[in-house]
Amino acid sequence: MEEEKEINSLSGIFDVRQFLSKLIKFWWLFIICLGIGLSYAYYKNQFIRTIYSANSLISIKDNSNPLFTNNTSLTFNWGGTTDKVTTAIVQFKSRTHAEQVVDELQFYINYIKEGDYYNTDAYKKTPFYIYADSSKAQLSGKNIRIKVLDQERFELSSNFSSSTVSGYHYGLKKSQTVTVPEGEWKKQFKFGDSIQLPFLNVIIDKRTESIKTGEWLFNFGNYWGTVNKYKSIAIRQEPSGSSILLLSLSGGNKQRLIDYINTSSVILERGELERKNKFAVSTIKYIDSSLVVQEKALKKSEQDLEDFKDKSQMLDAVTQNSDFNVKLTEFEIQKRGIQNKLNYYDNLNNYLLNKTDYTVIQAPSVVGIEEGSISAAVSRLIQLSEERKRREFAMRADAPVFRELDRDINAVKDVIYENITSSKSLLNRELSILYGQIGKVEALIKKLPKEQQEFLKIQRQFDVNQSTYNLYMAKRTEAELVRAANVSDVYVIDEAKDTGGGGTSRDSNINYLMALLIGLAIPVTLAFILTILDNYVHSPKDVEKLSKIPLIGVVGKMDHPTNLIVKDKPKSTIAESFRGIRSSLHFLYNQESLHGSRTIMVTSSVSGEGKTFTSINLATVFALSGKRTLLVGLDLRKPKIFDDFEIDNDLGVSNYLVNDCSLNEIIRSAGIENLDIALSGPVPPNPSELIMSKRAGEMIEQFKKDYDYVILDTPPLGLVADALEIAKHADATLYMIRQEYTRKAMLDVVNEKYNRKEIDNLSFVFNYFNERGKYGYGYGYGYGYGYGYGAYGNGYHENENRNSYLSIMKKWFKSIFKPKA
Repeated sequence: MEEEKEINSLSGIFDVRQFLSKLIKFWWLFIICLGIGLSYAYYKNQFIRTIYSANSLISIKDNSNPLFTNNTSLTFNWGGTTDKVTTAIVQFKSRTHAEQVVDELQFYINYIKEGDYYNTDAYKKTPFYIYADSSKAQLSGKNIRIKVLDQERFELSSNFSSSTVSGYHYGLKKSQTVTVPEGEWKKQFKFGDSIQLPFLNVIIDKRTESIKTGEWLFNFGNYWGTVNKYKSIAIRQEPSGSSILLLSLSGGNKQRLIDYINTSSVILERGELERKNKFAVSTIKYIDSSLVVQEKALKKSEQDLEDFKDKSQMLDAVTQNSDFNVKLTEFEIQKRGIQNKLNYYDNLNNYLLNKTDYTVIQAPSVVGIEEGSISAAVSRLIQLSEERKRREFAMRADAPVFRELDRDINAVKDVIYENITSSKSLLNRELSILYGQIGKVEALIKKLPKEQQEFLKIQRQFDVNQSTYNLYMAKRTEAELVRAANVSDVYVIDEAKDTGGGGTSRDSNINYLMALLIGLAIPVTLAFILTILDNYVHSPKDVEKLSKIPLIGVVGKMDHPTNLIVKDKPKSTIAESFRGIRSSLHFLYNQESLHGSRTIMVTSSVSGEGKTFTSINLATVFALSGKRTLLVGLDLRKPKIFDDFEIDNDLGVSNYLVNDCSLNEIIRSAGIENLDIALSGPVPPNPSELIMSKRAGEMIEQFKKDYDYVILDTPPLGLVADALEIAKHADATLYMIRQEYTRKAMLDVVNEKYNRKEIDNLSFVFNYFNERGKYGYGYGYGYGYGYGYGAYGNGYHENENRNSYLSIMKKWFKSIFKPKA
């Protein structure tokens, strides 16, 4: 039983007919929403901007020095190709790299062309360009209007609300306050002149010899905002995993995108080449500093030699003893070479102890150190140090990778310390042997005359200095060749270029389609919600879905000033519908009462569903058919019958039940042949007790004896228990359902009582039915006309307002928050 009741309740949750009916009612809302949507779509379409894209292909490879493929003394590999590709991707998206590109292109200067709906980026579309002096602060975030007056002059203007505004120093990368002329400012300048103002330091020059006049705006934008915008450059390996990178950038100005991508590649290429040449450059710097010292020593020894020759005639003696001098010179050159190596090791040891940047160490080969172990160790140290600096672009200082790199760097340094110690030990032994050989030759030379000894000493010093100078020059030439022959690992395959293709923009028709969909969706959604929330019975078919209680008749809707429709318009469709109900009632009577009096009880779920109206007209139908009929008003709480018959309600059933009068005294003539009325009388304080009293039952039984038909107008069954007590005396019960007034949930109450056999011979009457006005479909009962409840009786003067769907929503909310009776 419970499952059946639940199914009956849920069967009416969504009604497609109701939904379509509500949707048709909201045609005006569709037109309004569509009009608003199309207007807004047209407005939005004016703001659709064209988006351009630019891309470039670059290659990242190990491009080794073609002149020194077998000599790594001045060239190093900074890691494999895979590491270089990863590093390049990180660099392209790093803040430092974006800063370098933005600074070089001065992308923080915004060129603006005013439009009807929005301003556009006029970069390289203006007849002038602006070069900003980055060593001075500039006005930040404030538009300055530039008006080209002629081929030589232009005018700058702006408006300042105060004498100081915010500025920015793009060289120092920090905000500063700048002074400005308060109020309206306007001044003329010539193209190419240096503009030096407290808030503006620029040079504005013509792009071409002949320029057009017009007005534009420019401003100095947010520096870090500009940098962060270009960090989002898209980078993809083509194909995946390869060393070829596709750089892509999208925006509203094609030329700005092209310049950024190409300059970005140039800066990366330049930086990679600088890093590759770093070892050679540091070596050249070391050699240059050594050459300065050596050149002075060579000039001094040359001058000493010339001075000595001018004073002495020792040429023959020199020639005879040149063998001694040659040997001693060779030994001196060897000694100086060993001392240079020892000095290099000492300097390298001190550098490793006191410095943290190991990328500027000069090559060991510059002093003639050719040991593979020390060269490889220095190369590895520079490589690790360079890698650490590169990772600082994109990682936090406390990242685990830095701890690992620092461990590797310290391990390489330990190896270098060990190599320095062992190499110095070997060099010191060589130097000791060399000192012995030099001593022997010097002993032989000491046997010569003093003048000849001095000449040989000067000559030997000159030869040593000359040899050392030539060695440094040779090493410098080698380093220069290495630097000149090095090629960058970054190679541009396809630079970004404007090939004439147009940009992309969102299809404007999409906005119109969205407007159409929204215009349709709003009324559809509203109709759907109202249908879901609508808990009212709308048609006889709803009744059949919600209950298995038979529907005995349908009463339509028709305008009339009183409830006496059968009396006043006996030939109307409404009167005919009551005659049909009268005929159907014959099948519901108890078999024992077929030949005696018949009692019909009229009730409903709540007040206002047409009980009194049905009771009056049904009684009138029976009376007009020649049957003695009594209409009894048993709704002691809300008596209504007296109003239509224009009879005072001062005496009625309530008086009789309290034994205040006799039964005959409460029966009055209705003014219709064969029809009497027993009014309800004054409202008592205890209506339920009176209805449930024994005297009430005796009264009804007496009525049955005196009349052929007794029509009982009772209280609502869904609100009070009075009707159940009266039903015991009725042969048939008519339960009123009013279209769009009776809630579907109300039928659960009567279904439950019907299933429990608390009410016998129960039937539904569908009231106030307007089929064409609501749904536009026919119904099997064939009553196309209806009755309209006017200002009299039943409180039906509110019906038209209740039919509105806003009223339905209001009543639904009230049904949620209002306590149940």
